[in-house]
Amino acid sequence: MRNVKTGVVGIPGKWSTETLADAIEERTGFRLVIDMSQVQLDLDRRILRYREHNLNDLDALVVKKISAEYTPSTLDRLEMLRFAESSGVRIFSSVESIIRLIDRLSCTVTLANNNIPMPPTVITEDIDQAIDAVHRFESAVFKPLFSTKARGMFILNAQQSAHNIRSAIESFKLNNPVLYIQQKLHLPGHDLGLVFLGGEYLGTYARVGSGDTWNTTIHSGGKYAAYDPPASMIDIATRAQAPFNLDFTTVDIAETESGPVVFEVS
Repeated sequence: MRNVKTGVVGIPGKWSTETLADAIEERTGFRLVIDMSQVQLDLDRRILRYREHNLNDLDALVVKKISAEYTPSTLDRLEMLRFAESSGVRIFSSVESIIRLIDRLSCTVTLANNNIPMPPTVITEDIDQAIDAVHRFESAVFKPLFSTKARGMFILNAQQSAHNIRSAIESFKLNNPVLYIQQKLHLPGHDLGLVFLGGEYLGTYARVGSGDTWNTTIHSGGKYAAYDPPASMIDIATRAQAPFNLDFTTVDIAETESGPVVFEVS
């Protein structure tokens, strides 16, 4: 592995990014953490530059975190990496595979096309149809198409006044023209991340909620815990991650009264 130059695309100073870079340096003798906000693509000179480095000269790039928060501009960063990929730099995971996951709707449609169990979901641009979904679900979670750690999500209950429901949806729609709505499920206080490397199952962690909020993300005070899932759940997660062709994958699953459901693949 010596003399193999592998960079890590991530958030400088963040534990997960730095730990990954340390592990690569230990095995290769080379260390480079790349902040995409400082990368320049010069098409005329065919250079993808980060500080004094031409990323096209590297052997590989590992994408730990393409941006701190997902937005449509995240796709532009991936397009810049696609230029390096076309120049022969191996990227883990491939840019095409990652692009299919940045937009929540793209991920959802892929899961639905492969018959993966998910929470009841409605996608629409029409406010009246969104209101109908709230009443059908009784309790609904509105999710931005580009977000991580439940940022920007909120809950509407059918018991709220018609004025409040419409007003909340209209406000959400100002920044989210496409409305992504899922039924809020009754969960046992935690959800699960099933982890895969090269399509092979590695293990599972639970995110245990703090009890102060409806979601279990670390951003909202959740904590990690060990978890040993049944074989049937591992089978669902294996089928869920397969269509995305990722090198490293986490499948977010929740246990419900009617069985496991997949929230997303990341």
